[in-house]
Amino acid sequence: MLNSIKKYSKTFFFKVLVGIIILPFLFWGMGDVFSGGSQNVVAKIDSDKVSSRDFINYLNVLNLSEQERKNLSKTDLINRILSDYIGKKVLALELQDLNVLLEDTSLKEIILNDKTFFKDNKFSRTEYEKFLISNSLSAPLFENNIAEQEKKRQLLSYLSGGIEIPKFLVQYEFNKENQTKKVEFINLQKFYNKPVSEKRIGEIYNKNLSFYSETFKDFKFAELTPSNIVGENEYSENFFNKINQIENKILDGIEFEKITSDYNLSINNTGLVNIEGNTKIGKELVQNFFKLKKENTPEFLNIDKKYYIVELTKISQIQKEKNNKDVRESIIAQIKIENKITENSKLAKEISTKKFTRSEMDAFAKKNSLVIESTTLTKIKDNQTFSPGIVKRIFETDDKSLNLITDNMLKDNFIIYVKETKLPKIKKENEDFDNFKLKAKLRLANDIYNIYDLNLNRKYNVEINNKTLNRIKNSF
Repeated sequence: MLNSIKKYSKTFFFKVLVGIIILPFLFWGMGDVFSGGSQNVVAKIDSDKVSSRDFINYLNVLNLSEQERKNLSKTDLINRILSDYIGKKVLALELQDLNVLLEDTSLKEIILNDKTFFKDNKFSRTEYEKFLISNSLSAPLFENNIAEQEKKRQLLSYLSGGIEIPKFLVQYEFNKENQTKKVEFINLQKFYNKPVSEKRIGEIYNKNLSFYSETFKDFKFAELTPSNIVGENEYSENFFNKINQIENKILDGIEFEKITSDYNLSINNTGLVNIEGNTKIGKELVQNFFKLKKENTPEFLNIDKKYYIVELTKISQIQKEKNNKDVRESIIAQIKIENKITENSKLAKEISTKKFTRSEMDAFAKKNSLVIESTTLTKIKDNQTFSPGIVKRIFETDDKSLNLITDNMLKDNFIIYVKETKLPKIKKENEDFDNFKLKAKLRLANDIYNIYDLNLNRKYNVEINNKTLNRIKNSF
C-alpha cells in the first residue's frame, strides 16, 4: 500500500522528502504529563483529546508480532509508537490550521490516473476493488491515506518554496563522494580469521542449549481459487465476495473442517516441517505458514495474491547436536563476532587516545604477520578493495590521521592511515552538477523541516496520561 501511495508525489525531490519527513513529536518536547484524568484519554494536544480506543485501534493496525506485543510492558516501544501517532495528529492539526485542503475531485483524479488500477490502458473499477481486498483495505481508509499524503506534499512544497542553493553547498556534497585520497591500510581479515577451539565451542553450546533447538510445525491448508470457489477462471467480484464470506467465518470462529466442507475444498497436509520449507508446496509458502502461532485455529492468508485457509495442527521442538553443521557455524560465527567486538574496541580506544600511532601500526602489522598496503581513492563507488560505506568513512578521515573502520556487520575491518587528500572542483558543466545540487537542496530542506518541527513542539502543548498508557501496556 505504501508503495502505491508514494506514487502521488509529483517530483523526485518530494518523493524523497515525503518518505523521510514525518515530523514526529519527541517526548522530551511535550508538556508535563498528567497522572490522573479520564481513563479513556491517553493524551491531549492542546484541547484535543486522543482517546485510548483510537490509539489501541492504531496499535492493532500496525500488526505487531506476538513477541512485540508480549514485550510492550517491558520496553519503550509503545512510547515510541505513541510519539509517532501524536506526531501525525499534530501534523493533521497543522494542515488544518494552514487550510491545506484536497478537493474530492482532485482525490478522484489521483486515483483515476494511478496505473496500478489500469486494465487495457484505462482505469478499472474491478482492479481498484481487487487491490483493496488484496491488501485488506476499505475504500475510505485508502482514500483518506492518499488525501493525507497529498496534503503533506503540499505542505512540504510550501515550506521549501524559493530555496536557492549556493555553489559551496553543492561543492560540499560533491566532495563527500569525490576525493583523491592516498591511504595506507591493514586488512584485519587474517587477524580475525583464527581457529576456534573445540573447548570454546562446547562452552557456548552447553550455555545456550535452548537456543540450539529447532521448531517443526504441521499444517493443513486449502487454497482458495476462482475455480474451486465459484467455478470460474477469472478473479471476479463474485469470487472476492466469497473470499470475504470465508474470512468472516474464520473471524467468527467457524472450524477449519466446517469451512472446507461447506465449500467442498481439497485439504492438503505439510507434515512436520521446519522453516526451511517443504519441497512439495514450496519454501515461501511454508515460511508464511510458520508465522502462525496458535494451534487448532484456522487463519485466512493472502500470499502474493493467492488465498489460503490454514490451520497449525502441531508444534514440536527438536534439540540439535553440537556437531550439527548449522550449530557449529552459528557458534563459531558468534565467537568470532565477540572477538572482533573486543579487539575493535581496544584498537579504537588506543587510536582515539593517540596510543596507537603510525609507528605502532608498523609494529602491530609485524607482530601479527599482517601487510600494510597502499592505495589511492578517487570516488566513493569506484574501488575494488573497499565497499562504498568504508570509502565514505575514509573520506571523512583527516590527513595524517588513523582510523579503525568497519562495516555494519563487522565483516570488513580496516586500520586506515590517510597520507594526503586533494579535493577536486565541480563545475556547472559537470553532468552530475544537478544531481549534487539536488542532494544539497534536500539536506538544506531537511534542516528547515527540523526547525519547523521544533516550532510545532512549542506551538502545541502535548500531555500524556501515564496511567492510561501503562494500562494499555499491561493489557497486551
